[in-house]
Amino acid sequence: MRDFDWLDIDARLLRLLVTVVDAGGITGAAQALGVTQSSVSHRLDKLRAIAQDPLFVKSGRGVVPTARAQALAAQARELLHQLQGFAQAHTFSPAHWRGCMTIAAGDFQREVLLPALARTLRTQAPGLALRIIPSDVPSLEMLRDGACDLTISPRPPDGSDIMQKRLFTDSYSVYYDAAVRAAPASLEEYLAADHATVVYEPRRPLAIDRTLEVQGLHRRFAVMVPGFAALPAFVRGSTLLTTAPTLLQHSLLHALATCAVPAPTPAVQMYMIWHRRHQDAPHHRWLRQCLEMQAQWL
Repeated sequence: MRDFDWLDIDARLLRLLVTVVDAGGITGAAQALGVTQSSVSHRLDKLRAIAQDPLFVKSGRGVVPTARAQALAAQARELLHQLQGFAQAHTFSPAHWRGCMTIAAGDFQREVLLPALARTLRTQAPGLALRIIPSDVPSLEMLRDGACDLTISPRPPDGSDIMQKRLFTDSYSVYYDAAVRAAPASLEEYLAADHATVVYEPRRPLAIDRTLEVQGLHRRFAVMVPGFAALPAFVRGSTLLTTAPTLLQHSLLHALATCAVPAPTPAVQMYMIWHRRHQDAPHHRWLRQCLEMQAQWL
């Protein structure tokens, strides 16, 4: 078998590998890169020869990456970030930025913060594509392996190589359907009601329920959903209560009535979180500054 020189690998091949992995196939990768499928297949064959691995194998109607492809894609993401930083170290200009930034966020963060960020980026960095992926509880691995460039969450993962900064602080409010029931008049009435709530992980309650538990108080859950966006469908037309961040009264939960929670509740702290390798990258620093500016308007 022919021995390939490592100089045969260039940034375009690295980007190709990452794009095929992320897009889940040649067709999606070709669309994302703006090239033909035959071009993607040709360059993928070159990469297979270099890696001495099939990289992608058929699965149903699509393809899935091999273990070797997954490992190489993680390394490729890191190298591409380094190359981008090398190229932009002294000449970074948002207007000339070409690339894609991936932000992981839950539906609360996506609703109240990221649409405004997207409008800013389309104006100031029109060559940048913003990719949003779900992240209910962010992990160290998704930041370390480059699955996302930044995540927004109230629960920063604990790691010496992970950076964080608080974006904004919100509070909790009670939401209900005013056409069906009145607001709970007391703590006793609040606790006696049936509630709908968000559960991201089994046996991991929201911060408000941890605070109530310390006081020996417990809500009775009739409905548990994976995100805030699902709550209105269950609360409308019912006597259910739901307790969620106050900022959602202007977006996802705007159709419901609100009142104060009849008990002390913790603040909802929201952080942006990134890997230390991005700390001094000009493009990443600029994106973080844009996020902070958007958060100031909340």
